[in-house]
Amino acid sequence: MSIDKKLDNVVMKNIHWGIMGTGAIARKFAADLALVEDSSLVAIGSRTMTAATQFAINFQIEHIHGSYAGLALNPFVDVIYIATPHHLHYENTLLCLNSGKAVLCEKPFAINLTQAEAMVKLAKEKKLFLMEALWTKFLPHFIEMQRMIADGLLGEIRVIKADFGFKPQLPINNRLFDPELGGGSLMDIGIYNVFLALTLLGKPDQIDASMILSKSGVDEQCSVTFRYDNGAIAQLLSSLAADLPTEADICGTEGRIRLISKFYEPAGAIEYTNILGRKVIPVLLEKGFGYQYEARHVADCLRKDLTESPVHSFADTLLLTETLDQIRTIAGIRYPADTSPNLL
Repeated sequence: MSIDKKLDNVVMKNIHWGIMGTGAIARKFAADLALVEDSSLVAIGSRTMTAATQFAINFQIEHIHGSYAGLALNPFVDVIYIATPHHLHYENTLLCLNSGKAVLCEKPFAINLTQAEAMVKLAKEKKLFLMEALWTKFLPHFIEMQRMIADGLLGEIRVIKADFGFKPQLPINNRLFDPELGGGSLMDIGIYNVFLALTLLGKPDQIDASMILSKSGVDEQCSVTFRYDNGAIAQLLSSLAADLPTEADICGTEGRIRLISKFYEPAGAIEYTNILGRKVIPVLLEKGFGYQYEARHVADCLRKDLTESPVHSFADTLLLTETLDQIRTIAGIRYPADTSPNLL
């Protein structure tokens, strides 16, 4: 169980983490947990003992589980970061919640709204913390962008343009195009574009969407337009066929912000342009991959006995999932889970 310790007359609860899944994102998250104050990675769970053991050796983890259920039942774990493939998020989250564990679930939170609503419902019933791991919302450059907008530096936002695309290298990971795994450009990377528009403009009044079909039946490319009754518009493009700039422009009546480099990742600068010209605003970054910011937020929420994040709420997650469902319906993207959600 977690151990409390006293620092400068303040009692800080040490949060004990477990990670479910041993892929690339799990490894990055594990590395960044070492940067989070009063948090410890104590357990790893995988579908095989071999994968779990190798992960544990790499990150010096005490508790090793060759099954997801074993990790969920570990009494020394406070919260579990779910880093499994998309299609497993629903069942893995329910497994952890039913085992009494708080959960940080990697995006996309669920395959569809039916699953997402069931996950949130169970968390509320169990009075356990649950949050979608949209790490971008906790990054310093994203927070600075929101501050600039709140301070009126853009005036009224009128246009958002965001793209995210890359051409997968051989051998191509099956999850990218497999409909059984929730593959396709929208759910894997286009979610960041949609998240950005929803965060800054809210729920759209009209959605247009189209896709370029891959051989497997999911979207290789997806084009989305949000329209708002106040005159704002968002143009969003995702691609698994070409390398895109992966930048975002937020354009208002008084100025423009450009999130350069890969807009969803930690960035050291923001470009701001208005009538007086262009300037680059530096953003202070810590070392690491950038997952420590969301991990730190989760730990703070747990210490405050919160069951829902005040930064990325259940309402935020459900709106994002609902919007992704609407886009997929309009564009013609279908998954087996949509007709057979496999609710437990």
